[in-house]
Amino acid sequence: MSTASENPAASLDDVLVGEAVLGVYRQMFAALARDSGAVVDDPELVDVAETLLAAFADAGEDGLSREQMRYVCRRYPSEVFENRLRVLKGLGAVREVFPKPNQLRYRASFTSVVGLMFVRRMMLDGGQSEMHRLLALEQLNVADPRMTPEQARAGAEGLARAFRLWSVELVTLTNGTIEELREQAPKLWGTEEILLRAERLHGAILRRWPQLDRTCTDLRAAIYAYGDASRRAAARLTDSAGTTRNLTLLPPETWRTFARTAGREELAAVLDGFVFDAAAPWHEPSAVVTAVEDGPRATPPRPAPPRPSVPDTGLSDDTGSDATAMERLRAMAEEVLRGRDRVAVHEVLAQDWVTARRTLADLSSAHLHPELPYRLVWSDGLDVRPDGAPTWVTPGWFERT
Repeated sequence: MSTASENPAASLDDVLVGEAVLGVYRQMFAALARDSGAVVDDPELVDVAETLLAAFADAGEDGLSREQMRYVCRRYPSEVFENRLRVLKGLGAVREVFPKPNQLRYRASFTSVVGLMFVRRMMLDGGQSEMHRLLALEQLNVADPRMTPEQARAGAEGLARAFRLWSVELVTLTNGTIEELREQAPKLWGTEEILLRAERLHGAILRRWPQLDRTCTDLRAAIYAYGDASRRAAARLTDSAGTTRNLTLLPPETWRTFARTAGREELAAVLDGFVFDAAAPWHEPSAVVTAVEDGPRATPPRPAPPRPSVPDTGLSDDTGSDATAMERLRAMAEEVLRGRDRVAVHEVLAQDWVTARRTLADLSSAHLHPELPYRLVWSDGLDVRPDGAPTWVTPGWFERT
């Protein structure tokens, strides 16, 4: 007697209700079923079902015949089409227009179309849009005066269960590989908006039905757990993107794994198609100075030290007026030319380096002075003299203009 009371026999109404529920599930996921006991493992099978359902929508109330269905799916192999049609008919997604023998026309189930649309949305954002729709629907239900406390309790418990499962999945992704986290990145979109909507719904339920405080407490804990898990996952995803914040770039873990596991040919193939230019042998001094001045500075530049008041006798014996300096340069230039109009620079510099450096500085000053009729002309070549001083010389001439 105790066993019979604990496990009462199901009534006919219970069996009918269970079969109705299973029938709806079969029609919803008929497009994803390979047979009565397994899901598809080939995307082409889903495409056949989607093509058929779209053709039924265009056909209207007359439905489609078997020949019309085959024509619509003519780009698929015959055995693939026959398998899809058999599964869809067996699960109730495609039915006869009239239940009679030798039926030639068929119609599609509305439930199957909606189920396929639901699956497509789940593929796009991993359930984000469905969560927004669910929260919006529950908000409308709470505002409905016909809503009962039992219905509100069931809705809150369902949302709490969904948020707990979502937070567990996000924690698993955070602790897993960065590649998998990047693939599931759409599940982190719109987190703040979902949290805001969920908290508003929680407050509305609690204000209208204070007796549901325990249920609302569980819902709020689930909402906070989801928020913490999503923020940790987003933080790791942001760190993996580096300073570029570009999630399309491969993470460092992928490069390290490839470098450890790839063979010599695979590593060499990475640089196929790249052309490397030789380093530039020479840069213009003005370009180097501009680059140094325009470059970022980690510390502020130091002020220049004060110049000494005592003149540098090593460079010039006379640091008086500009006229005196010009006459000194003119005398030096005429001494170098010695009555000629042109002299090679390397002949003038054929002496010790200290004296040659000062002489070259004076020649440059005479060249730059606007009132002196002298100039320096340089060629593009470069002569290397390992035993000479200096060891390399660019051919040039100092001449009177």
